[in-house]
Amino acid sequence: MEAKSSEDQVFDSVAELFSVLSTPIRLKIISAVCQKEKSVSELLAEIDTTQPNMSQHLGTLYRCGVLAKRREGTQMYYRLQSERVATLCRAVCTQVAIELDGDTPLAPSERLVPAMHR
Repeated sequence: MEAKSSEDQVFDSVAELFSVLSTPIRLKIISAVCQKEKSVSELLAEIDTTQPNMSQHLGTLYRCGVLAKRREGTQMYYRLQSERVATLCRAVCTQVAIELDGDTPLAPSERLVPAMHR
C-alpha cells in the first residue's frame, strides 16, 4: 500500500472536519459558545434537544478539539477551543444566510447552497 500524498491527507482532514460539522445541533452549539463559555444547562435552555443528545454532541466536539471544557462543582462548562473552526462556521453560515435570504443576486458559480435548497 502506498503512502498517502500530502494533498490526500489534507482532503481527508477536511472531510473529517466537515463530518464533525455536518450536524445542525453541533453548529448551534458552536454558535452558542462563540462569545463565552456556557454550562450544559445553559446550552439546553438555548438549544431544543434532550440532555443525553446534547452530551453526545458535546463529547464529539470535545474529542475532536473544537471545544474545551472545565468542571465547576456539578456543572460542566464548554467553550471554544478552536477559533479557526468558529471562523469557518461563521463564514459559511453567513454566506448561506445571504443566499437563502434571496435579496442579494448571486451568480450560480458564487453560491454555496445547492439549488434544491433555495
